[in-house]
Amino acid sequence: MADSAFPSRRPGRWLVRVLVFIPLLALVIGGAWTWFTLSWSYSEGERAGLLQKFSRKGWLCKTYEGELALYIVGGVAPEIWHFSTRDPELAKQLSSAVGRQIRLHYSEHRGVPTNCFAETPYFADSFTLVSADPQP
Repeated sequence: MADSAFPSRRPGRWLVRVLVFIPLLALVIGGAWTWFTLSWSYSEGERAGLLQKFSRKGWLCKTYEGELALYIVGGVAPEIWHFSTRDPELAKQLSSAVGRQIRLHYSEHRGVPTNCFAETPYFADSFTLVSADPQP
């Protein structure tokens, strides 16, 4: 009679709760980490050079990617510096500046967990034309 007064617990119910809780916890932690890495920058700076390439790339996640040729002295092969931007308006302006000398302001975001936000850790946020004339 005492057994009928208390409802019996199904065995394994705690296992179902754990199997639901662990993926939810991983999703929350992953989302918080992504938000953190995209919100705070590791460093900020400027680079100047010739904007030689700018494109929208990706199979599923389309990102805006560019290449800046950093010339040290004439006649020496340039160092190519890759950057990304997440701003479509800035991407439009950068596309029209291909082939020109620019000074690019960027922020570095290390540890972004996926390439869906950018292929590089360097996110451009503004630029100024150094030379209005296209380079030969």
